[in-house]
Amino acid sequence: MHARLRELFGPTSRLLLDGLFLWGMTSGRVHLLSLVRARLRIAPFRWLVSVAGQTFLAAGFLSGIYLLALLPVRGTLALAGVSVVTSARSRPELVRVALDDHAPTELERAPSHRLRQHHGVSSRRGLRIVQIADPHLGPWQPVAKLRRTLERLLESDPDLVLVTGDLLTMEGRGSPGSLALALQPLEKFAGRSFACLGIHDHEALAEVRSALAAVGVRLLVDEEIRVETSAGPVQILGSDSVLRARASHLEGLFARHPRRTDHLRLLLLHDPSAFEHVPDGAADLTLSGHTHGGQIGLVSLGFDWTVLSRTRWPDHGFFARGRNRLDVHRGTGFYGFPLRIGVPGEDSVLDVDLRRRCGS
Repeated sequence: MHARLRELFGPTSRLLLDGLFLWGMTSGRVHLLSLVRARLRIAPFRWLVSVAGQTFLAAGFLSGIYLLALLPVRGTLALAGVSVVTSARSRPELVRVALDDHAPTELERAPSHRLRQHHGVSSRRGLRIVQIADPHLGPWQPVAKLRRTLERLLESDPDLVLVTGDLLTMEGRGSPGSLALALQPLEKFAGRSFACLGIHDHEALAEVRSALAAVGVRLLVDEEIRVETSAGPVQILGSDSVLRARASHLEGLFARHPRRTDHLRLLLLHDPSAFEHVPDGAADLTLSGHTHGGQIGLVSLGFDWTVLSRTRWPDHGFFARGRNRLDVHRGTGFYGFPLRIGVPGEDSVLDVDLRRRCGS
């Protein structure tokens, strides 16, 4: 790639290109070496080393694929640039969904109404939820940025704040206390903030537990809690993130915690591919993340398609199967390299229209 760029831009640009490649390779190596003692770093290190190095590695990864396919270098570089821009920004949205009586036999995408902003939201429509999914505290999601995101979302005064896992990266888990500092805006919502564990949370379980407890977020590990909201009583189940025997794991969770009469039942389930194991009628609405929206797709252009569209993973958005409903968050952040292309992160407020009678 380096040689082709030197040919493309000519002799006058060679010194600049050599410098940029040297910076990219050096910063990438320094960042990876720094993970031996992973922790959140100061802003100059984050921008000059972590962000620069990870961007270089991501661009090289994408370029390698397309160079092997003999696509033009210009297109490769443009694609790498699009991935960085898409990855760095999350889209504020107001999402309206309805729990209606439609009961498809197979999983299908269900209607939802998405507005490209949520600022100044005042009118209510059923139950209002702010979901925090996959923030991945790290070089691309520093403490200050996550705090600002939470503060904006919480201006909507949600009935519930629900965290569906994967709170840290390697850098984040190497900086004890940083997660609690980033989640501090949630302190005002103690008593209506709840969380389940994601896959990466098991890598730093003590830190995640400590941070959530410090800001008043109740962690539900195969547990339930009942909450009174302005939309009525809600029963929330939080599933642990497991990789094997997921069907029997969920079956045991529902058996230990049967439905509460006249309660809306929510399930926090990090990985949406396990939604297929939720028995019909066992949960009115399941909230998931994990997929980062599919990472690569056409969401930025207004289409639902992503590279996960025909896989076992429901990639993003609102789905129905039987009486069960699933909402898959595109992620508040991402882990490591900036590989989002056409699938921006999501900073959304979810309004749930409770058309179907709860617990019936």
